[in-house]
Amino acid sequence: MTVTVRPIDTTSLGDRSYLVHDGDVAAVIDPQRDIDRVLDAAQQARVRITHVLETHVHNDYVTGGLALSRRVGADYHVAAGEHVSFQRTAVDDGITIDVGSMTIEAVATPGHTHDHLAYVVHDAVSSTGRPFAVFTGGSLLYDTVGRTDLLGDADTDELTRAQWRSARALLDRLPDNVHVLPTHGFGSFCSSGPASDRADGTIADERAGNLAAIIDDEDEFVRELLQGLTAYPAYYAHMDPLNRAGPFEPDLSPLPPLAAHDLRRRLEHREWVIDVRERRAFATEHLAGSIGVELSESFATYVGWLLPWGARLTLLGWSPDDIAAAHRELVRIGIDRPSNGAVGPVEDMAGDRPVLRYPVVDFATLSERVQTEMDSPVQVIDVRRLDEFHERHLERAHHVPLHELADSFHHIPPGELWVHCSTGARASIAAALLEREGHHVVLIDDDLDNAPAHLLSPAP
Repeated sequence: MTVTVRPIDTTSLGDRSYLVHDGDVAAVIDPQRDIDRVLDAAQQARVRITHVLETHVHNDYVTGGLALSRRVGADYHVAAGEHVSFQRTAVDDGITIDVGSMTIEAVATPGHTHDHLAYVVHDAVSSTGRPFAVFTGGSLLYDTVGRTDLLGDADTDELTRAQWRSARALLDRLPDNVHVLPTHGFGSFCSSGPASDRADGTIADERAGNLAAIIDDEDEFVRELLQGLTAYPAYYAHMDPLNRAGPFEPDLSPLPPLAAHDLRRRLEHREWVIDVRERRAFATEHLAGSIGVELSESFATYVGWLLPWGARLTLLGWSPDDIAAAHRELVRIGIDRPSNGAVGPVEDMAGDRPVLRYPVVDFATLSERVQTEMDSPVQVIDVRRLDEFHERHLERAHHVPLHELADSFHHIPPGELWVHCSTGARASIAAALLEREGHHVVLIDDDLDNAPAHLLSPAP
């Protein structure tokens, strides 16, 4: 039987793990923390996992590699140059690993990290043992490469140059029809820029369209790559040490419930109580002091970005399924056990705690309000990233990126605040944070593409 690859997508973090097998035995590349998904995929394929391989020590999620290897008794392969606190099989450039009828070759591809590896899978069943696929981790992504600034400013230039060389070496080395299977690049902040989210790609595709292939001059590549880098989540700072320590298998059992009076006490003490309901439902009715972060693709990213690391966290939702889904998202970034989960209608939780609401509008409503304002000018808060703001913004907007909001409350203008982002998702989180600080807010839950032209600042 020939090689089969089963991607295991974690769309909320923009990553893919992979189960690769020959119909009998399998290897897993870059598994996420919730390893039950990998075990289910192996069971469905009726294969035995014998090897687990990491392309690098991850900066955007907590790995499930060590826990998975221990659960199934597999060899755990990590680059020899990485300093870790657990036993592993050290892998160097050029080492080959036999997995059933497959041969997996490790290829040094520094750039995203110093000791980054790619894995080329050879199909030994074919007469030539030809390369079938290359698992590229954070090196060669679809149309771009992994970002090179996550280890600090002192390493960035060196890693960026190494990334260009590594990507081009893979493109020079492998045949056109080899499948390229990256870990990052599907919305992950580990990508250096916009990457295609296509289901598959080949070496030929990347020779034709990858940034590292198109730019032939190393210095130009460095300039191009670095100027495209944007802010990345604060929780990234904690992923590397967690992954080097050897993460244990997460406990995904139901969180303990929370009595209404205990919930109200936590709100009174300004603890982090996150309501995971849809943003318009939160705007319509929510507990004073709670923060709305709807359970969407970006849930874990923004909770991890904003929550002070180690702070006690309580989750609110309509149902136990809401809480369980939020919990699963959070363990992937090292928030292992939120203290409690409370479910049910807001009024049942409130007691004597105020139930609040704020208006939800669109950009057409903002336009009408601007045109009719007299002595009360509209205060618009734009919470997008700086690069997004520079690309285009409302002429009257006060810019405070969401991830900087907690440190910028003293800069927020007085009066009613009309809060927007690109789609309404980040603005809804900002609105809740601003309301908790005593501001009157209006959520603009609309796509910025719908903003009338007269509201936009003239292009530079």
